[in-house]
Formats: sequence, C-alpha cells, structure tokens
Amino acid sequence: ELAAMPTGALLINTARGGIVDDQALLQALQQQHLGGAASDVASQEPPQADDPLLAALSGENFILTPHVAWASDEAMQRLADQLIDNLEAFMRGESLRRVR
Repeated sequence: ELAAMPTGALLINTARGGIVDDQALLQALQQQHLGGAASDVASQEPPQADDPLLAALSGENFILTPHVAWASDEAMQRLADQLIDNLEAFMRGESLRRVR
C-alpha cells in the first residue's frame, strides 16, 4: 500500500499505532520512496528498543513525537474550558456535550 503512494509523498500518522506497518514504513523511507514520514504513535507504547520506528529516527526523513503532539497550549485550554462548561451545566442539572 505504501508503494501505491506517489514517490516523494509524506505520510503522517496521528491516529493509532499499527495502522501503518512499521517495517514497511521503514523500508519505504530507506528506499526513499516516501519523501518523509511523521508519527505521533507507535505500535507499542512506549516503543521498545528494537522498534522499527526508533530505527527510522537515524534518518533525516522521519519524526516521532510522544503521542501528545495534540497538546498545544490552545488545545489544553479548550479542554479545560469544556470541562468547566460541563461541570457548570451538571450543577444546573443540565446535560452538555454528553456522549451516550
């Protein structure tokens, strides 16, 4: 499937580890089929010493972040604001942003 991507394409995985075959990704990077890749996830968290993604870090075309790349100051503030809104609604006996 990675070979079907255009040569030089960039792959970004912020979803879940295991969605991308780590060995196939490492091979596509080493063969320079992909222009680069970035991942915020690993198949096993935390990654083990023999994880292919850690091996990919030795190249210049791969970035691995610690599954918290989403946690900007702005994102954390939005979460805090939503939490406060939900607590205040609960205290009023209302339901707000409730998953059923």
